[in-house]
Amino acid sequence: MPIAIDDLIAAERLPPSYAVMVDRWWRPLARQIAYWHASAGRPLIIGINGAQGSGKSTVCRFLQASLLPEQGLSAAVVSLDDLYLPLQAREQMARDIHPLFRTRGVPGTHDVDAGMALLEAMVAGRDTLILRFSKALDDRLPQADWTRHAGKVDILLFEGWCVGARPQDAAALEQPLNALEAQEDPDGIWRRHVNKALQTSYAQWFAMIDHLLMLKPPSFDHVLNNRLRQEHKLRATAPDAPGIMDDAAVARFVSHYERVTRHMVADLPDHVDLLFQLSAGQDVISCTGLANEDAHVS
Repeated sequence: MPIAIDDLIAAERLPPSYAVMVDRWWRPLARQIAYWHASAGRPLIIGINGAQGSGKSTVCRFLQASLLPEQGLSAAVVSLDDLYLPLQAREQMARDIHPLFRTRGVPGTHDVDAGMALLEAMVAGRDTLILRFSKALDDRLPQADWTRHAGKVDILLFEGWCVGARPQDAAALEQPLNALEAQEDPDGIWRRHVNKALQTSYAQWFAMIDHLLMLKPPSFDHVLNNRLRQEHKLRATAPDAPGIMDDAAVARFVSHYERVTRHMVADLPDHVDLLFQLSAGQDVISCTGLANEDAHVS
C-alpha cells in the first residue's frame, strides 16, 4: 500500500508546503515513469542525476513509497553513495595512481563491477544484498549491515551525483579548473584517470539506464552551499564520527567534484529525458520533457 504523502512529509521533516511540489512535479513524474514502463513491458532502470544537495534521495523516497505504488508499480532504490570502494581500496589507488583517489566521490572511486551486478540482479528479480556505505565512517559497512532485496521490482531508481555523466574532451583537461587541481594535480594525472573511467567502465554502467532525469542546480556555488548544509546535519547527528568535516574541509572536498559537476551542468541537459531546473532553494521551477501543463515542455 502507498504511504500517505502527509506521513512521508512528516517523516522526511519537510515543510507542509512540500505537498505542492509533490502534486506539481513528482506525481506527474510517477505517471511518466508508469507510461515508460507500460510501453516497455519490462522492469526499467531510471537514472536520477543531481549534484550534492539537489534532493535526489527525497524524490526517490516519495516515488518508491507512495507515488509509484499509486500507479500500481513496485520500486526499489540503489544509491551511488552506497557503491563507493572501501577505504582500503581507495588508499591503494592513492598509492598506485594518485593521492587524490583516497577521497571518495569522483568516477574511479566506485565499485563499478558490484554496481552493475547489483542492477542486473535486481532487475532480474533475484534475491540480492545491497551494499551500504557510511559517509560518517568514510568506509563500507560490514556485510551484516547490508540490506537484502528479494523479489520482482517494476522500477529501479538509480540515483547519484554523477549518474549518467559523460566524459569531457581531452583538450578540456589541459588546464586546472580550481586550486585543488592546480596545487595537487598539476600534471593532470588524476583528472585524466577520472575522465578515462567515464569513457570506459562508467559508460558501460550508465548504459544500463533506460531513462535518465536530471535535477539541475542554478550554479556550482549552490552545490557547495547545499553540501555544507548536509555536513552540518551529519555533524549534529554523529559529532564524533571520524569522517565528519568542518566547513574548510567540505569546501576542499567539493572541489574534487567541481570539474565533473560543471561539465554535467553544461553537457547533460541535451542528453536527458527529463530536465528539472532547481531554484536556489532547491525547489523545481521548470521541467523540460514532462507531460504536465505547468511545466515548460519542449
